[in-house]
Amino acid sequence: MHRVGSAGNTAGSSRPRKEKRFTYVLNDADNKKHCAGINCLAYLNASTSGTSDYLFTGSRDGTLKRWESKNRDASFSATFESHVDWVNDAIIVGQNLVSCSSDTTLKVWNCLSDGACTRTLRQHSDYVICLAAAEKNTNIVASGGLGGEVFIWDLDAALTPVAKSIDAKEDEAPNGNSGPALTTLCNVNSSCNIASANGQSHGYSPIVAKGHKDSVYALAMNDTGTLLVSGGTEKVVRVWDPRTGSKNMKLRGHTDNIRTLLLDSTGRYCLSGSSDSMIRLWDLGQQRCVHSYAVHTDSVWTLASTPSFAHVYSGGRDQSVYLTDLFTRESVLLCTNEHPILQLSLQDDMIWVATTDSSVYGWKAEGHTPQKLFEKGGSFLAGNLSFSRARASLEGSAPVPVSKEPSLIIPGVPAIIQHEILNNRRHVLTKDTAGSVKLWEITRGAVVEDFGKVSFEDKKKELFEMVSIPAWFTMDARLGCLSVHLDTPQCFSAEIYAFDLNVAGAQEDLKINLAQETLRGLLVHWSKRKQRSGSHSLSNGDTSAGKDVSLRNLPHPRSDVDDGAEKHANQMLPSFEFSTVSPPSVITEGSSGGPWRKRTTDLNGTEGDLPWWCVDCVEHNRFPKENTKCGFYLHPAEGSPAPNITQGKLSAPRILRIHKVAHYVVEKLVLDKPLDGNADSTFTMGLNSGQSQFSALDSSSRLGLKPWQKQKPSVEILCNNQVLSPEMSLATVRTYIWKKPEDLILNYRMVQSR
Repeated sequence: MHRVGSAGNTAGSSRPRKEKRFTYVLNDADNKKHCAGINCLAYLNASTSGTSDYLFTGSRDGTLKRWESKNRDASFSATFESHVDWVNDAIIVGQNLVSCSSDTTLKVWNCLSDGACTRTLRQHSDYVICLAAAEKNTNIVASGGLGGEVFIWDLDAALTPVAKSIDAKEDEAPNGNSGPALTTLCNVNSSCNIASANGQSHGYSPIVAKGHKDSVYALAMNDTGTLLVSGGTEKVVRVWDPRTGSKNMKLRGHTDNIRTLLLDSTGRYCLSGSSDSMIRLWDLGQQRCVHSYAVHTDSVWTLASTPSFAHVYSGGRDQSVYLTDLFTRESVLLCTNEHPILQLSLQDDMIWVATTDSSVYGWKAEGHTPQKLFEKGGSFLAGNLSFSRARASLEGSAPVPVSKEPSLIIPGVPAIIQHEILNNRRHVLTKDTAGSVKLWEITRGAVVEDFGKVSFEDKKKELFEMVSIPAWFTMDARLGCLSVHLDTPQCFSAEIYAFDLNVAGAQEDLKINLAQETLRGLLVHWSKRKQRSGSHSLSNGDTSAGKDVSLRNLPHPRSDVDDGAEKHANQMLPSFEFSTVSPPSVITEGSSGGPWRKRTTDLNGTEGDLPWWCVDCVEHNRFPKENTKCGFYLHPAEGSPAPNITQGKLSAPRILRIHKVAHYVVEKLVLDKPLDGNADSTFTMGLNSGQSQFSALDSSSRLGLKPWQKQKPSVEILCNNQVLSPEMSLATVRTYIWKKPEDLILNYRMVQSR
């Protein structure tokens, strides 16, 4: 599974600390919609918000969205963007929205804001999967995740993000947690924070409920916050006192992972859903299971009860939503979906259904009078054993759903499920869940062409180009959209001639660094606003003394910039202009505050967490100069009367075209005159290295020759006895023709001019 990179702890390690990664996410043209499965739902009533009813959705695309529910319709209201990985759960706590993510953080938002994150809570060592809150105690939140940790947070006390330690003490954190040491367990009503001189609570640590040995998938809390239940891969329901973190009891009965839990308002009854396909009702006072319900044919992933806790709606992997009377055991199939069901949210007479699809579905549920659904017929009696429903299904006695179509759909856009980076390292071919194949240009974040529903493999073969460009980025589609990752210094290894980008007025030999221009395009709004604000913050904003600061002070070579490059240094090239209508989002690992994500158009110039090497590149035109040269030998072809014009190995830019090699040979053989005296155009012998520097090849436009397109060269260049196309680069020849680890060998021979 995808892991978010972090600064990590390098104490006692001899290997150098890896620089922060810079990632940008290409958003769909319709950024008001989710582009991946919906993991969670939360509902804010008008009585609480003071305005309207709002539905909040959290997605695998890393964002949350707010929808205004009015007149049986839902309209987009805001996007909440800061998580850098899947949003796994979200709950309403008073006027706050709290979310958790696979980026190992919890984030707190003002429900009615424009989407700005107010605080980030960091304590988990692995993906945070589930949350629970006390309805009548609006500052208590519990979180659980794959690290086996359960934390109980006092939101009032956690005034600032909890920062992970970056020194050796991090290895000594209790309970396998890589955050700050938990120095005390306190009552949730106490602040439990160590105030610093400026009044901030840097020393706050949540209460830890110790006991889970493996992943936690489900949590639930009673209204007053005096009881917490948890479940996961250990197949048991654990009961805790969240005020102290102490264990009360352990309930056994499920035979597989526990995936969802509910508590009634009093805390007496608990409902659990499991991968064993069973729903169980527990009496916590008696510490035993009082009923079990075999309703589903596969894993039960989500439960939602009526206010009286007399009926429960359930959904899961079998793509079905059932309504069950907990006392009569009568069940009815409410609806079926095309995708596995991840979460349910019951609001009045509507039940919202979130699935692995990017859309959200609203079904008529009769939440106040669920008995009406049973009166429509088709109900059955839930069995006690898990195999009873599976057997019934095999016997062809599957129930008929009460509702055929949802009452309301909040549409999403199809998620990208397949992608291929093309050889030019600028275009990416994608396929989404709807079967549409599209071609993206990642240096400006735009769809170049939508091919519709065609064969992905056939289109990939059709678009194949025999070109070789270094792999200057990596990519994934984990968020349902394209995420492009840049790491220094590798990202600066790819160059391309400005001529190939159709840059008007550019010299033929002007080279463009793809990563540099892409960074300039992504950070153009940040750069302009930073200049206006006159900000003088540190390059990467890490205020902690130590390792990253010393790296920042190391000298880095300035990139070679010729006159043509200087001319374009302050111009934004069209091939690197990103949309402002659906701008990409940037992700950086941050410093003490953890990773964050933000739209490029929302960057205000004060962000101090951008990697220093990105800032150095954009503001000062400095970046590590990667080796972009290709060594090769140039000899007469076998049987050719042409003399040998070179001695030793030559060196030239690997993007150099073969027609320039041919022009060089013409210059030496046919014209029989020295190159002009310009230092850049002189063929010289490297006495120390024994290698001839072939810089003249990259400056053939200065030789006074006509462009190769207008006059055929009088020599042919060959490799492995194959005549090379004048458009090929040295790198392409080495990759597709030479195919050997040894230095490239080229041959030349005279041909009849036409």
